[in-house]
Amino acid sequence: MAVNINKDTAYRAAKPKDKDYMINDGGGLYLVVNISGSKLWRFVYTFDGKRKKFSLGSYPDTNLETARRKSEEAREQLSKGFDPNTIKKESKALKKIESLNEQRITQGLAIIGSFSDIAEKWLKSTEHLVSKTTQTKKISRLNRLAYPLLGNKQISDIKSSDIFDVIKPLIKRNHLETAHRIHGEISSIFAYAIVHNYTNYDPSQPVARQIPAQKVAHRAAIIDPKLFGQLLRDIQNYQGTFIVLNAFKLSPLLFQRPGEIRTMLWSDIHLDEGEWRPYVSKTNFHHIVPLSNQAIAIIEAIKPLTHKSNYVFPSSRGDGRPMSNNTISTALKTLGYSSDVMTAHGFRTTASTLLNEQGWSPDAIERQLAHAPRDNVRAAYNRAQYLEERRRMMQDWADYLDTLKKGATSVGDI
Repeated sequence: MAVNINKDTAYRAAKPKDKDYMINDGGGLYLVVNISGSKLWRFVYTFDGKRKKFSLGSYPDTNLETARRKSEEAREQLSKGFDPNTIKKESKALKKIESLNEQRITQGLAIIGSFSDIAEKWLKSTEHLVSKTTQTKKISRLNRLAYPLLGNKQISDIKSSDIFDVIKPLIKRNHLETAHRIHGEISSIFAYAIVHNYTNYDPSQPVARQIPAQKVAHRAAIIDPKLFGQLLRDIQNYQGTFIVLNAFKLSPLLFQRPGEIRTMLWSDIHLDEGEWRPYVSKTNFHHIVPLSNQAIAIIEAIKPLTHKSNYVFPSSRGDGRPMSNNTISTALKTLGYSSDVMTAHGFRTTASTLLNEQGWSPDAIERQLAHAPRDNVRAAYNRAQYLEERRRMMQDWADYLDTLKKGATSVGDI
């Protein structure tokens, strides 16, 4: 293939004609002389059976030597099976991204295409599916654990070993629940990236087998009626403050989550209707808890003391906050019940076990435990589901607890 056919004087002397024409320099390099008098370097080539042109600049701003060097580079790209125009477009796009990234860095934003950039897009796409609390926890975990090692890496460049570097310290510290959670979130981010064409592989998959299975620690609960009756008598004789005593008494009667009982609001109490209507953040819906006569008596007893507070069981510090989240657990320990015997959450297990044994509807029991679907439409319906049955069950349960306190050991003894 002939190259470098002409001297520079030939291009300098070229004059416009009545139509555009081309001067061949060889090897696919041409100077296009336009009617207007402008002169443009073009590399003409065939790729995938199509005739194409590649701009190399204008003459004389791009001199002959530079044009020939650029055409030689284009020929090398062709010899390797690459289209020079495609490479040029990709180069321009890369420079544009680099410029945008410089601006984003100064603004404190994630680099385009980086793990943190895709993670933020994923978080945005899923925020309507989870509660604000859950979303906040996910963001916190990614900020603390994943971003320091993966944040600025292009998501398509991340390897399984990079992800394992995030997980490994958690395994060493035996923080297995957190390890599984952050791994699941990283995997979800890669699933989002694959679907949106940021990458084509999830390198977190091999890492899953490196995380030990988490041993589920069930919360201890007393389910023997005789032993539970003794606990009820011990609660009755608790020597703590009046506020804690009444929260303690309500725990077995209502068997709701400890966090919901300690944050019980006066505005959610409807004594005339015999109901407590809390918002349950755990399952993201408004619940109805029928109040037995015994539960109403406890609430009425404490009302003169705490009704000016937002909370039925306010903190003893008088700082406007609810009772501490460890108060009932501490009270149990004060009575001699260690955490491997009975926990504040264990009242739920006790109620579920004994009510099922007594033949109450499992659906009504589950509904009373606030195990409800997250679907908002179903939650609106389920709020009052099995309500009449639950009213009877809650009063019967309270009466049963009274008999246990008196020494009965089974339903047959009542």
